[in-house]
Amino acid sequence: MKGDPRIISVMNDLLAEELTAINQYMVHSEMCDDWGYEKLHKEIEQRAITEMKHAEKLIGRILFLEGAPIVNELRKITIGSDVPEMFANDHILEANCIVAYNAAITLCGELLDHATRDLLMGILNDEDSHIDHIEANRDEIQQLSLPVYLSTRI
Repeated sequence: MKGDPRIISVMNDLLAEELTAINQYMVHSEMCDDWGYEKLHKEIEQRAITEMKHAEKLIGRILFLEGAPIVNELRKITIGSDVPEMFANDHILEANCIVAYNAAITLCGELLDHATRDLLMGILNDEDSHIDHIEANRDEIQQLSLPVYLSTRI
């Protein structure tokens, strides 16, 4: 099915966001593993895996719409030097993704591509969950103090 080129372009932009998130989260996950924060390593690794599934869905839909997935473009990857900075950078990444998904969903609605819109809405729900989880962790750090928080993630 030939898709609207505007939708394919926006989906490739979203794909770049997802591929960036995968890379950033994997580095953060491995850093936490290296520091001995096994629980935090697993949490961030799981977020990266979810982003991989998003990328897979986007690639599949782009192909269905007879577009060409662009997988060699990334946004700026921002690696934190400590856990609070990681969460700050990840929050910015997720907030940008949420804005992009909302705009893409609006475009799909305007162009009457409801199947793509529904796919993007499902991914947006995951992104909302990710930012909520990041905010919860940042709140825990603020409430417990960083040393106590980190002691619960070993």
